Amino acid sequence: MNGPADLWSSFTHDPRQSANAGLRASDGDRGVVQQVLTEAYADGRLDREEFDARTAQATTARTLGELPALVSDLVAPGASSVPAHVPDDDLQRRAVARYESDRREALLGFLGPSIICVVIWWVLGVGGTFFWPGFVIAGTGINLMRTLVTRQDMIASNLRKLEKKQQHREQRPGPDEGGEE
Repeated sequence: MNGPADLWSSFTHDPRQSANAGLRASDGDRGVVQQVLTEAYADGRLDREEFDARTAQATTARTLGELPALVSDLVAPGASSVPAHVPDDDLQRRAVARYESDRREALLGFLGPSIICVVIWWVLGVGGTFFWPGFVIAGTGINLMRTLVTRQDMIASNLRKLEKKQQHREQRPGPDEGGEE
């Protein structure tokens, strides 16, 4: 879960609303709570005993109204649709630059082998026979097409990687913060 808005929108109906509290909870609704509990346990915010108790309650919950109390102290109370972290322009620019580099590599990976194979096919004088370089063109063309078609996904993936690296760097203690003096 990325944030409270993501959590509450994952339910079939918002369980915090009194009009929905009496509705029967689905397996999917219970699964959302299970995921929050599992993440909290993995983060060390719940001990094993409390995790087991809340998991049992989530599993046996009959209505949506029973679910918010199980996770209310594990998620922020707001349901804002504003993302928790807006990437700065530099990270976005670097993510796009990385995609453009990947696109250039895919294009060169397509053109280089394709041209070489067509030239060999032509030089060998088999211009009128079976066009075997088509296999190379098709194979390398698949990667190029994938790169072009998944542009937004690749940029988003690059951005996530850059944000993760930045967080990792920010969490490392510097020389005057507990490192070597």
